[in-house]
Amino acid sequence: MSFRITGLSAEPFRHLYGLSEQDLAAHGAIRRIADACPGYPDRIELRDARPGESLLLVNYQHQTANTPYRSSHAIFVLEGAEQTFDRTDEIPDVLARRLLSLRGFSEKGLLVHADVVDGKDLRQAIPTFFEKPDVSYIHVHNAKQGCYAARIDRA
Repeated sequence: MSFRITGLSAEPFRHLYGLSEQDLAAHGAIRRIADACPGYPDRIELRDARPGESLLLVNYQHQTANTPYRSSHAIFVLEGAEQTFDRTDEIPDVLARRLLSLRGFSEKGLLVHADVVDGKDLRQAIPTFFEKPDVSYIHVHNAKQGCYAARIDRA
């Protein structure tokens, strides 16, 4: 079964690129400099930042459906990132190397299936979600910190 993994668009974050610490704080954001790799997963390019790269820690509403499952959490975005990860049948390393929480949602944004998998097993886990006809899309979260990582759709 083919699948498509996408990162976030840079559009909602561009206005934060290059802001001073004070201006970032006014937007509820914080700048961090990566000091290890892995450790700072970017949600746009879906890669771990390299040491010395600048990231923005922001609150992001990843589940916008008007249901009890509407949700937001802290995420990192690579400051200056523009190229959204959008690939079919490809698992980025940033997901493959982490423990993941998978959440399958219906078309109406209701949680209908969930599981926790080692990222190296993600390719085998995806079909078990999409075999369920009520699963419209999957949200991937880093299981330890709970933050949103990516979206998976049928290709």
